[in-house]
Amino acid sequence: MAADRCRLLLFLLPWLVMASHSPPGCKIRITSKGLDLVKQEGLSFVEQELQNITVSDLHGKEGQFHYNISQVKVMDLQLAFSDLHFQPQQHLVFNIKNASISLRFRRQLLYWFFYDIGSINASADGVHIHTVLQLAKDETGRLKISNITCNASIARMHAGFSGTLRKVYEFLSTFIVTGMRFLLSQQICPSLEHASLVLLNSVLDTVPGKCCSGGRDWTPLTMGRLGHDSPSSLAVRNYVDEHIGIDYSLLRDPAVSTDTLDLDFKGMFFPRARENQELENHAVEPVIKETERMVYVAFSEYFFDSAMHAYFQAGVLAIELQGEKVPKDLEVLLRATFFGTIFMLSPAVDAPLRLVLQVSAPPRCIIKPSGTSVSVSAFLNISLVPPGRPAVQLSSMAMETKLSAKVFLQGKALRVQLDLRRFRIYSKQSALESLALFSLQAPLKTLLQLTIMPLINERTKKGVQIPLPEGMDFTKEVVTNHAGFLTVGADLQFSKGLREVIEKYRPAPTTPTYPSSQPAAPSGDPYQL
Repeated sequence: MAADRCRLLLFLLPWLVMASHSPPGCKIRITSKGLDLVKQEGLSFVEQELQNITVSDLHGKEGQFHYNISQVKVMDLQLAFSDLHFQPQQHLVFNIKNASISLRFRRQLLYWFFYDIGSINASADGVHIHTVLQLAKDETGRLKISNITCNASIARMHAGFSGTLRKVYEFLSTFIVTGMRFLLSQQICPSLEHASLVLLNSVLDTVPGKCCSGGRDWTPLTMGRLGHDSPSSLAVRNYVDEHIGIDYSLLRDPAVSTDTLDLDFKGMFFPRARENQELENHAVEPVIKETERMVYVAFSEYFFDSAMHAYFQAGVLAIELQGEKVPKDLEVLLRATFFGTIFMLSPAVDAPLRLVLQVSAPPRCIIKPSGTSVSVSAFLNISLVPPGRPAVQLSSMAMETKLSAKVFLQGKALRVQLDLRRFRIYSKQSALESLALFSLQAPLKTLLQLTIMPLINERTKKGVQIPLPEGMDFTKEVVTNHAGFLTVGADLQFSKGLREVIEKYRPAPTTPTYPSSQPAAPSGDPYQL
C-alpha cells in the first residue's frame, strides 16, 4: 500500500509543480545595461539624500575645555567610485568607495576664560558605503524594496580652525573630530534606509502609473470599489478604458542572476462589469534569452487573448448600421439580392435596411515567427426596419475573418494595428444560400475595410501601458516574434528625475524610524555649554 502511494505521488508531482507555477502573460527583463542607466540617476538621488543628512549636536568637556558643535550642514560630496550590480539571492548591491564629504558647523568653545563662537569647515575622507537592496512581491502584487542592509565607514576626518584660539583648537580637535566622525557615520545608513524603503518604494507605486489614452489616469482599484470580500481587492488592477481593465500583479518574487532581473506579471485583462472574472492561462510561457538591450518585454498569446475576451464579455464587439449609415452601393446590391423577399413585404419595400455585425466568440490571437494574426468569427444579420413595425430579417450569415496584427511600442504604450487578410461569408441555413451570397463577398469585405476596421484601429491605437515606473520611457524599440509569444527589446531613458517623481507622490510625513534631531539654537551664554 505504501509503495502504491509513493508511485502515485511521483506520478502527480510534475502536475502539481506545473499547477503551482502560473505562467505570466507579461514578462520584463532588465539587463546590466539598463541597470547602468538606473545607476546614473540613482547616484544623483543618493547625493541629494546625503546632503540632507541631519547630525545631532555634539557637546562635551575635557578638563577646562568645553565645546558645543551645532548646525552641522553637508556642503559638498565627491563620490569618486560607485557601483550598482545584480547579485543572486541579494538582488541589488550598491557600493560607494573613497568618497569625501565636506561639512560646516557652528562652534561654541570655552577654555578657561576664553570664549569663542564661529564656524568650522571639516571634511570626511575615505567614506565607504555598502548597501544591499532586496526586492520582493508584496501582498498587493507590487514590486517593493522589502529590506535593506547597509554598512558605512569613514576612514579620516579633518577640521580646519581659525581665529585667536586656533592652536588650542588644533590641540584639542581630536575630541571634536572623533565625535563628529562617529555621528556622521551613524547617520548615513538611516538616511539611505529611509530613501529606499519610503521614497524609492513610492516611485515603484507609480507602476503602471498614467494611462496612455487621452491622458486619462489609471486609478488602482481599491477594496471599497471591488468589495471587501473580493479575492482581487489587493491586486494591481487598473482601468484601461470605460470597458476593460488590466491586472499587472506580480506572480512571484523577482528572479535575479548576475546579469539580469526578471519580473513575471499576470498580464490579464478583465471586463469592468465583471472585475473578479479570471481567465485561465494555457498559453506558452514567454522566454527571454537576450541580454544585449537595456530592457526586454515579452507578451504571450494569453495577454492579447484576455484583452479580446474582456471586450467580448463587455459586449462591445458589435456594430449596427441602419438607414443612411449603410453604404449606398451596398444597399443597392442587398436589395437586388433579396429582391424576392423584399417584394413580398409590400408595402414595406422602401423600409430602411439594418445591418448588425456581432462577434460570436472571443477572438483568438496566434503568434508565430512569421507574424501575428487574429481569428474572428461573427454573424451578420440583415433586416428591413419598417417604421412602427417589427423588423423583418432578410438573412443571417456567418463570417470568418483573419486579421494581421502589427504590434509596436510607442513611449510606454503597446499598440496594435490590424489589417484584414482573409474574409469568408456563408449561410447558416444551407449550402445553396451560401452560393447565393457569393456576390456579397466583395462588397462586404469592402465594408469591413472602409467602415469597420478604422473603428477597431481607433480603439487599439490608444494602446495599453507597460508596467514601468513613471518618468522612465522606452526608446529604439524592436519587436521580435516567436512561437506563442513576442518580445520587445528597447533602451531606456528618464523623462523625469527620481526626485521629481518622489516629490509628486511624496507620502504624508510620518514619525522618522531612524535617529534624528534638530540642532539646538546656539547659546550666547558660555556657561550653558
